[in-house]
Amino acid sequence: MTEVLAVDPLRPAAGAIARAASIIAAGGTVAFPTETVYGLGANGLDPDAVARVFRAKGRPQDNPVILHVADADGLKPLVEDVALPLALELAGRFWPGPLTLVLRRSPIVPAVVSAGLPTVGVRVPAHPVALALIAASGTPIAAPSANLSGRPSPTVPEHVLADLTGRIDALLSAGATGIGVESTVLDLTGPVPTVLRPGGATLEDLAAALGRVEFHPAAAGRVEPDAPLPSPGLRHVHYAPRARMVLVEGADATAIRQAALVLARGAQAQGARVGVLARPGLEWGLPGCLVQPAGARDAIGAVAAGMYAALRELDAAGPDIIIAEAYPEAGLGWAVMNRLRRAAGEISHAAAP
Repeated sequence: MTEVLAVDPLRPAAGAIARAASIIAAGGTVAFPTETVYGLGANGLDPDAVARVFRAKGRPQDNPVILHVADADGLKPLVEDVALPLALELAGRFWPGPLTLVLRRSPIVPAVVSAGLPTVGVRVPAHPVALALIAASGTPIAAPSANLSGRPSPTVPEHVLADLTGRIDALLSAGATGIGVESTVLDLTGPVPTVLRPGGATLEDLAAALGRVEFHPAAAGRVEPDAPLPSPGLRHVHYAPRARMVLVEGADATAIRQAALVLARGAQAQGARVGVLARPGLEWGLPGCLVQPAGARDAIGAVAAGMYAALRELDAAGPDIIIAEAYPEAGLGWAVMNRLRRAAGEISHAAAP
């Protein structure tokens, strides 16, 4: 049975943190909040404990996990020092915060953490509960998102319990997370810093700090079948509802809406129950259509914060197909579109008006 430890998100009780840390020390698994999503944590230097995270999630073994540390000093023993000066400079700007830095791993990092790759991703989360747990545990904590592999990530404790009750030892329950999408993953092992996954630290902020930053093609959420990738995990399905999902993209918001309407009407004509993840404020006019507002195009922060919850809520209503509208790729929009593309089984392109 999963032990639920309710804590104040700003001032977590020492007793609850000590209990969770004792589970980590014993090789167990604890779900906990970060500023992005809930993570499923274990002792990142104990390969057996990390393997329990993979088993609990049903996570493919070739999909690396991120190590969470308490501060920039915690990074140093985990990595080789080739890119360490740049990493520490970025840490000073972005940590604690939603930026994961990928560097060459040191011998103390178990191979299971990095899925056998020579690199490791490390970050300092910006959440009092996460930082208290790391400090009390006295070890880096390996933590992917606390959901069944492939499902939408959890942003409230109820999502964690829906997926993992009985599969993990404990949950530090502290309400909703803030940002709602995972950290940005920045690879520092090549000649130019490269975004592998957009997230809470925006591409624009990284470019301002670095002067030059590249955007790996997979970071857009489009992965060609035979394209070389820095991590095999980038090929796996992520963030997906159980229903078939179609993402409607296009340069014009009106064209996207019109194309989505055509798809919805066509699916209904074939007897399908249609769910729609859409911008609010416009009438769909489709009787029986399940409409889940996802946020306005000019409020991308709210879209990111509520996207996973919206997908889960819509999926729970039992549609046969979910039609989702695209958002502009700027700021957090890069992360939103990465997640929507990875979740969608099909992408439809709206013709320009």
